[in-house]
Amino acid sequence: MIEPREAASNRRVWGVAGLLEAVSQSLAERFSVVAVGGEITGFTRAASGHCYFGLKDADGQAASLRCAMFRRAAAMLDFAPAEGVLVEVRGRVAVYEPRGELQFVVEAMRRAGAGTLYEQFLALRARLTAEGLFDADTKRALPTHPRRIGVITSTAGAALHDVLTALARRAPQVEVLVYPSPVQGAEAPPALVEALRRANERAEVDVLLLVRGGGSLEDLWAFNDERVVRAVALSALPVVCGVGHETDVTLCDLAADLRAPTPTAAAELAAPSRTSLLQHLAALERGLILRVDHRLQTLAQRLDRLALRLSRPSDVLTRQRRLLELLAQRASAAPRRRVELQGQRLIHLEQRHERAHREILARQHTRLNALQARLQALDPQHVLARGYAWLDDGAGGAVTSVHALLPGAEVRAVLADGSLDLRVLGVQPSPQG
Repeated sequence: MIEPREAASNRRVWGVAGLLEAVSQSLAERFSVVAVGGEITGFTRAASGHCYFGLKDADGQAASLRCAMFRRAAAMLDFAPAEGVLVEVRGRVAVYEPRGELQFVVEAMRRAGAGTLYEQFLALRARLTAEGLFDADTKRALPTHPRRIGVITSTAGAALHDVLTALARRAPQVEVLVYPSPVQGAEAPPALVEALRRANERAEVDVLLLVRGGGSLEDLWAFNDERVVRAVALSALPVVCGVGHETDVTLCDLAADLRAPTPTAAAELAAPSRTSLLQHLAALERGLILRVDHRLQTLAQRLDRLALRLSRPSDVLTRQRRLLELLAQRASAAPRRRVELQGQRLIHLEQRHERAHREILARQHTRLNALQARLQALDPQHVLARGYAWLDDGAGGAVTSVHALLPGAEVRAVLADGSLDLRVLGVQPSPQG
């Protein structure tokens, strides 16, 4: 909290934000949760879902309270607030600091005059919701083409007339069975439970309509009775609940398999339009006629082709005769063609053999020339022709070292053009030897 500072004259001087925060805290401490009753004025709902309006006294006094109801709280409303509606709101007093204005933050709203009944409604709804009685996964789909529809309502009310009128206009082919029951007063809840039990026990209809006209919370209270709500939720037959006007919401609406805003809407939701069904059947009929006609045309064309083939058997014989002639020509030409192919193959093999023989001879001749050149290069006679001599020991062995001879030994020297007989007079080894 921002404390006031001490001015030069020792007076307390508040900052604007500090003063507004102090006022806001004081209001929060004194008016933490309060309830206010009044008439709605200037009601608007922003795109964000927040609601803004004013409250004024119903007796016309010049007093107005600015109110703000945020989206989360507004989503819990079971009626549509509008200009001039008397309501009771519960919330807290606060200061809107950007403008320094007093405003009331609404956390809950109900129509004025509901009193204890509305509190009972909220408490019972919370308890049954916690039990899972209103869970969406427990809802069942309605039959697409019901043959009989059961209506649970008062025979003296306008709701039955509305339902019968709607069904006679929309689906005259559907039978209607009425399970009469009072829909208002202390005797209504047990009577409604008994009507639901009787309809389920007889099992003579495909779907049940639980309907009545509009009214105050007290008038509709039978449809908030816990016994009736549980009977609706436990019904083996699908239940469409159309109680009151569009803005009226009862616990039976939440427990039923489908909620309708009005009794007439309940009848329209339970039975498909006869006109739409006839149009759909007509479309199916047209499609079936087209398919059958197309099939018949296809079969007729096929029959015509088969009849044409049967009426001229000579064409078949002619085609078979031509086929036989073609096969005979191919059969007679086949051996000659095979001999020609084999002859061509032999000529080709012969040519390959000749080429291979010539290639082998050429390779062998080239190799022989190479060996001859190498042999000539290694011939000792060529070496002797250059002035060299070859010594042997007289027995044909080559003399390769002076150490193999002694003075007086006889050797033979072979030259390019002859040989000499020699005698060793002395042996002189080279210094390296």
